Amino acid sequence: MSTVALSEATFNSTIADNEIVFVDFWASWCGPCRTFAPVFETVSEANPDIVFAKVDTEAEPALAQAFAISSIPTLMAIRDGVVLFSQPGALPEQALTQLVEAIRDVDMVEVQASVAAERAKNEATN
Repeated sequence: MSTVALSEATFNSTIADNEIVFVDFWASWCGPCRTFAPVFETVSEANPDIVFAKVDTEAEPALAQAFAISSIPTLMAIRDGVVLFSQPGALPEQALTQLVEAIRDVDMVEVQASVAAERAKNEATN
């Protein structure tokens, strides 16, 4: 599957409707973003069961602000609605491929339990 463009209107439904979503926050004027784009595309084509999406931070500043994107490219991996990875910088193809496998291997039952415990703790202190 090739990459898809995300907007403020499509972001939430894309995250809700797909188990794993990798998001590349980028801008056309950004040299490292242009260097990373073909790597992102290649890995997306090798993993058709995962959504690889791009957010143009110039066209979608509200999304960039919502995720506190201060440096681009920033790569984010979301699984079952939980952000498991978010880091600025372009990755080489091998590193991105390894990250895809690591995200696939995460025990989401454990993650969801941890998220629920953290949420309960926060609610108890507020």
